[in-house]
Amino acid sequence: MAKTTPASKARTKARAITRPKPAPRAKRPAESAAARATRAARILDILDKTYPDADCALKWRNPFELLAATILSAQCTDERVNMVTPSLFARYPAPADLARARQEDVEAIIRSTGFFRSKAKSLIGCAQGLVEHHGGEVPRNMDALVKLPGTGRKTASVVLGHVWQIAEGIAVDTHVMRISNRLGLVDSEVQAEIERQLMELIPRERWVKTTDLFIFHGRRTCIAQRPRCGECPVFALCAWPEKDAFATKAASG
Repeated sequence: MAKTTPASKARTKARAITRPKPAPRAKRPAESAAARATRAARILDILDKTYPDADCALKWRNPFELLAATILSAQCTDERVNMVTPSLFARYPAPADLARARQEDVEAIIRSTGFFRSKAKSLIGCAQGLVEHHGGEVPRNMDALVKLPGTGRKTASVVLGHVWQIAEGIAVDTHVMRISNRLGLVDSEVQAEIERQLMELIPRERWVKTTDLFIFHGRRTCIAQRPRCGECPVFALCAWPEKDAFATKAASG
């Protein structure tokens, strides 16, 4: 073990003193709740026209399939999930089938989606919950859905909204988190708080579509590391302090 000398202590202290601190989040201009709601509505109107095909990208044929696919989509692309689910549903077409599955068999099918052990456990537990408490049917309310293993508010909102057009929440994934913050519609990095702020800001009849529009915008334009600000249809309504720099960078090539 290396000995600590006064000189090494001094160097360590100097490094600690000179280490740059994270830049504080830029303060945004004050905006009334009414003004922000109006801006949010205009943003959604534009995104709706820009992405008329915005919808859930997961492939499903019934509520059970969408529920299972959404559980698998955690930290995984929808494209990858769509490659896995045909085999999963061919072997386990109904909750009763999946409820009796061996975990290692499910793991083998879904391995490529990542976190396959915990996801397999959630899928089987969810199916068992559906069989034991709901007669093998997916419940149509938030309170019942979030009690199922692997099913949080985001998953429940996706299922309720896209199967039955029931808006009980706004599904907040990484795209929605990034887009809503960059646009200046929310001011939080916490999923539950972002959902709460968006629900206060946006009319209930737009909750389901908001998620789809933000996801499409995040994938096609407002990309995490390389946002295409110079091509953004809502550039003029965006409150992100860095948008001008990215737009200028893109214009200069």
